[in-house]
Amino acid sequence: MAAHGAVTLDELDFALLTAMHHHPRAGALELSRLVNVARATVHSRLRRLENAGVLAGYEPRIGLSAAGFGVQAFVTLEIVQGALDSVTSELESIPGVLEAFATTGAGDVLCRIAAASHDGLQATLIALNKSGVVSRSTSVIALSEIISLRTLPLIATLNTEKASKAPAFRKDEP
Repeated sequence: MAAHGAVTLDELDFALLTAMHHHPRAGALELSRLVNVARATVHSRLRRLENAGVLAGYEPRIGLSAAGFGVQAFVTLEIVQGALDSVTSELESIPGVLEAFATTGAGDVLCRIAAASHDGLQATLIALNKSGVVSRSTSVIALSEIISLRTLPLIATLNTEKASKAPAFRKDEP
C-alpha cells in the first residue's frame, strides 16, 4: 500500500529506477534499451516520477572526502520554542551544513555537517552555536562511512505485484 500522497510504483518504474541506479549517466534512449520500452514511455515515466517527487534530482553524487571535506559530524541542536523557521534560514546560510532534520526526542534538529579539517569543523560548530535560536548543541564526529546513502534496497521492498501498463515492457526472468 502506498503512503498517503505517494505514487504507486509498478514493475516498469522499479526497472527504470534500478537501471538509473546502475547506469546513472544513461539518457532516455539508453534507459529505453535497458528496460525494453519506447523512449517516449521512459520520458513519460520519468516525468511522472519527477512530478511525484520520487525522483528528487539528478545531481552528481560528490565524494566529500575526495573533494577535500574529510571531517564529518552529526550535530543535535536544541532550539528555543517556536524557532524552527528561524533556525532553517540560519542553517542554510552555513555552507558546512549538508542536511538538517526536525526530530523528536531530546534534540529538536539533527544536522550533518562537513569540513576540510577539525579547525573547520570547530568553526562550523561555533557558527551554529552563535545563533540566537540555538540553546544547546551536541556533536558526534563520524570516524568512517560504513554504508553510503542508499535507497534502492528500501524501494525494492515495496509491493511490485502491480503490472506495468507499458505493452513492450518485459521483465527479465532469471
